[in-house]
Amino acid sequence: MMQAAGPMLEIKKLSVSIHGAPILEDLNLTVRAGEVAAIMGPNGSGKSTLAYVIAGKPDYEIVSGEIWFDGEDLLELEPNERAQKGVFLAFQYPVEIPGVATMTFMKATLNARRRSRGQGDLTTPDFMRRVREASQMLKLDQEMLRRPLNVGFSGGEKKRLEILQMALLRPRLCVLDETDSGLDIDALKVVSDGVNALRDPERAFLVITHYQRLLEHIRPDVVHVMAKGRIVASGGPELALELERNGYRDYAEAAA
Repeated sequence: MMQAAGPMLEIKKLSVSIHGAPILEDLNLTVRAGEVAAIMGPNGSGKSTLAYVIAGKPDYEIVSGEIWFDGEDLLELEPNERAQKGVFLAFQYPVEIPGVATMTFMKATLNARRRSRGQGDLTTPDFMRRVREASQMLKLDQEMLRRPLNVGFSGGEKKRLEILQMALLRPRLCVLDETDSGLDIDALKVVSDGVNALRDPERAFLVITHYQRLLEHIRPDVVHVMAKGRIVASGGPELALELERNGYRDYAEAAA
């Protein structure tokens, strides 16, 4: 089923539970092409749940509501189909996969995306050229790509690798779930520079974070405040500064 052309991502009255416990309640959110939207909120407000539901992670029960992506009913698609349509989730804690070479994984992922679009697989020289170009754009050391996927990587290296995957896959919607968690300032800047390098009129970012510091480097177009499972306020970048000064108490009370 298709919806008329409109926002890239539109979530309407979304309620979600897990194991019978409600997490999201009547959540509404709109993200437009070219937009960097930040979602801020206290721990337990449902921010990561929202990211997982958009990506299609199992175990979450959609009680009611809709998610439309590029005019298509996202909830009707399997997680791999969502990825093929251009939805990319950068995890808070990327997993280690021993025995799987990082380059092999990235090449397989990129070729799977190309096949879903009716394109042929990349040759190894073409793939290596793309990796080299993306690494140079993001100022990443290619040495880390010679190791097994995320094995022995620092938190910053794992996040750098995800940004590189984004640069190669060029998704339409990039969801960053607490991607600043545990990063030192140098790693934070690498991630932020990577996101800023990928900003594009045809791409949107949903940046989920607890702290304002990430938004000093990735300047959002709009900031949404989440509390008790729904969006309770929206505004410009100045809203993030207000939250840094005053905290979430007033918004949490308003959502009660």
